[in-house]
Amino acid sequence: MPASPSTARAINDRLALRLLQDEGPLTAGQLKQLTGLSRPTVADLVERLTASGLIEVVGEAGEQRRGPNARLHGIVADRAHLAALDVRTEGVAVLVSDLVGRVLAEASVPIGGDLGTGPAVEQAVTLVERAVKEAGADRLHTVGIGAPGLIDPASGELRDSSGLPAWHRRLVAALQERLPAARVTVENETNLAALAEQREGVARDRDTFVLLWLGHGTGAAVVLDGALRRGASGGTGEIGFLPVPGTTGLPSATDCAGGFHSLAGSAAVAALAREHGLGPAPDTLPGEPEAAGLVRAAVARVTRTGADAGAGDGPDTAGSAPGSGSGGDPGDDLGSGSGGASARFLDALADRLAIGAASVVAVLDPGCVVLGGEVGLAGGETLAARVAQRLRRMAPLPTQVRPSPLGGAAVLRGALLTARESAQEELFGGRDS
Repeated sequence: MPASPSTARAINDRLALRLLQDEGPLTAGQLKQLTGLSRPTVADLVERLTASGLIEVVGEAGEQRRGPNARLHGIVADRAHLAALDVRTEGVAVLVSDLVGRVLAEASVPIGGDLGTGPAVEQAVTLVERAVKEAGADRLHTVGIGAPGLIDPASGELRDSSGLPAWHRRLVAALQERLPAARVTVENETNLAALAEQREGVARDRDTFVLLWLGHGTGAAVVLDGALRRGASGGTGEIGFLPVPGTTGLPSATDCAGGFHSLAGSAAVAALAREHGLGPAPDTLPGEPEAAGLVRAAVARVTRTGADAGAGDGPDTAGSAPGSGSGGDPGDDLGSGSGGASARFLDALADRLAIGAASVVAVLDPGCVVLGGEVGLAGGETLAARVAQRLRRMAPLPTQVRPSPLGGAAVLRGALLTARESAQEELFGGRDS
């Protein structure tokens, strides 16, 4: 049964808007070519979308072209404003953008653990309001929040957790109260990072991959056949609780101590560096875990001194106790020495990361593991190559290991992407004219 004229118009409108979202401003001729629609149909939809305030002329294509056929049509960027938040245990970062994703304001604030719930929430909400004002926005259409912890798949709310500050849960309700016109959504931070890697990062060519988050804590996100998988209770990827060899005990239902977190969390990685005679990190950035600075400095050291030549080609150490350090050279800290201790530190860290990655590979066969978070970014190709080499020896399934180019910024990027998609779907998806 053929579609009615109104249904056909709605389908054409959504197709054109989707192309303008993905490709940016286009001429009517380009829209005709990309949609396969006739010239009169394209002219009709351009006029209709312009009259409805959804698109506008934003320029001309090429210096040699003039007139109606050269006009570039784009989405009206200030039709809606969006905010993205990255909520960590130690602070909040926020950015505000227009509907096409152009960032208009950014801000962050540390929130100390000794600050009460009420003051912590007020500090975070005030930060958002200040960023909105700086962006010149009258109001927010959608707010996307990335936070650690489990998201209830039924309600979409952040669950209670003994390991997270109480102000995390209160923040969502407070933002909704202070921004009553905005739609506020919350998602696990690692899941958002995976979406950012899939859309803008190192996994753009992958329909199936696993992001291994390496920051203050550890986590994983699973993308299978192009879709993010959350699990029956929203807990897919809680790899910090994975029982692994080399720890002093086993994790419990309420505490990941003794699990993979005890090998790969920032505190554990910093302790591993000290076992190899390294530290303190000379260039840790504000809000960055100590482990990231240590790993970045170690990578710089082995690269500069050539100590990385043939690294990992010796005896396989992946089966040894992951927490055992080689001792290193006492004088080989991150600012002096031959770089040998730095190479051994990276080898030992790769041993640990490969244990968690191999467990994921054996169960899911993702074909690709992305080393994300601040530590994954700091390790770069140097650390990723070491982990890949160990995986080839430990896992029977071929798996690429790629370092994240986004690092910790992936959470904000993922939150913005989801907020933008939600807003555009509401504004564009229901057209039936």
